Amino acid sequence: MSEVSASVAMTGETDRALRTHLLRADGQEDVCLVTYRRSQGSRRCSALLREMVMPGPGERSVHGNASFTGEYVMRAVDVARSAECGLALVHSHPGGSGWQRMSQPDADAERSYAYLVAQLTGLPMIGLTLAGRDAHWSARHWSSDGVASWAENVRVIGSSLRTSWNDDIRPAPRAEPSQMRTISGWGEGMQKDVARLRVLVVGLGSVGLEVALRLAATGVETIGLMDFDTVETKNLDRLIGASAVDVWLGRSKLDVARRLVTDAATASAPRIELHDVSICEPAGLAAALDYDLIFSCVDRPWARAVLNTVAYSDLIPVIDGGIHIDAFPDGGMRSATWRSHVVRPGRPCLSCNGQLDPSSVALDREGLLDDPAYIAAADPTLEPARQNVAALSVSVVASLLSQFVSFVVAPGGEGDPGPLQYVLSTHSLEVLDRHSRDHCAFEQGEAVGDKRLMVVGRHREAEDARAYQRWSARRPEVRLGRALDHGALVVRAALVRLARAREVKRDSEEDLARAGAGL
Repeated sequence: MSEVSASVAMTGETDRALRTHLLRADGQEDVCLVTYRRSQGSRRCSALLREMVMPGPGERSVHGNASFTGEYVMRAVDVARSAECGLALVHSHPGGSGWQRMSQPDADAERSYAYLVAQLTGLPMIGLTLAGRDAHWSARHWSSDGVASWAENVRVIGSSLRTSWNDDIRPAPRAEPSQMRTISGWGEGMQKDVARLRVLVVGLGSVGLEVALRLAATGVETIGLMDFDTVETKNLDRLIGASAVDVWLGRSKLDVARRLVTDAATASAPRIELHDVSICEPAGLAAALDYDLIFSCVDRPWARAVLNTVAYSDLIPVIDGGIHIDAFPDGGMRSATWRSHVVRPGRPCLSCNGQLDPSSVALDREGLLDDPAYIAAADPTLEPARQNVAALSVSVVASLLSQFVSFVVAPGGEGDPGPLQYVLSTHSLEVLDRHSRDHCAFEQGEAVGDKRLMVVGRHREAEDARAYQRWSARRPEVRLGRALDHGALVVRAALVRLARAREVKRDSEEDLARAGAGL
């Protein structure tokens, strides 16, 4: 396992409030204290900013630089402790741009309070700097003994996802010739931001697999794949790239996705991270907290409830959607409808926009939605609709990826458009007018991090699927088939590496030729 990394996240509303206070009209530096909650993943610890504790009269002085009193810190510590939070010290560099380093006075000021704050709140002190020229954030986590660990990024989740990157920890990947058409669409600077995002795809069915392939082709360096299911014959009309061989060999959807996504990747050093777990299991949730953005490509209420929670509690935006096909009882299609939406603070949650029935979560968790006797005796409509058509599932993929581009790239500065719905029978695209309900439990848990409502637990379906895969792998004919298949994959991987090396060599030779010709 790699070393634990650090990050900071805040809502767009918190970002605006901090910029209003810190970026003064007179161009001087200013300071503020903010409470935060911790969000601990398996490999990343994020500080989620919550409440600004504004300086009172006489508690800070602005004189080109900004200084503050110990009384201000102690008052903020009391606020943080009462809310079971940690404390962040935030200040501005009005003339700065990009990721800011600390001057010696800044470092001494933060270090002098690191031990005290950690001892009184039980959480490390966080330091943040706001660059005034481009509103770029930088951050570090302080240990109680006065050692600063720089964050890899600072994420602002508003109408769009704005990420400030620490180039030393997460350097921008180089542009590849295979990405030139993509870069021409939004520029090299945006490509660097998009490519550095850690993106998780939960559910590798017809939609999730295609989403992962498109992300890899776009040049996203780190793509997480999460699924516990096995490829079956009934999947072959929609899992494009899977085959009868995968069914025979008992391949997991994860293995098939890894093979296809690796082939599709255009990044020079792609990292395809595999998670053979359910998002409903504690290990699945911990893995998800390491990512900057999540695609929800699941069709079960329990999994969607977990992702719905994470979008608010841990400030990790979730792009969700799906398709519903309305078939006549005697055959034929009445209509088809697909939806897509970004789930984040400032937008209604899945329950509020009508895509999650909380009452079905407990039933799904107990396995009752897979019990035909229970469904027949209770309400047949409880059973998740499983109809799908390969020719239409790609439309869901397009809708989800359009939400992704709108949210991350923000064409025209607009950001995500809100919930979208396309109705096939009328060929109409609608922006749905959905609003948050009063006292929504999901949305009220905003930025609570590890204090979130715990909706994960033991997932027997995932356990059974993994047990089946282990049993299948022990059969002699499967072992032989997998060995032959693995050999073919090794040969193909070697050919891919050779082809890419030849491309790099050819590009270098062409660059030298142009330089020699004075072009």
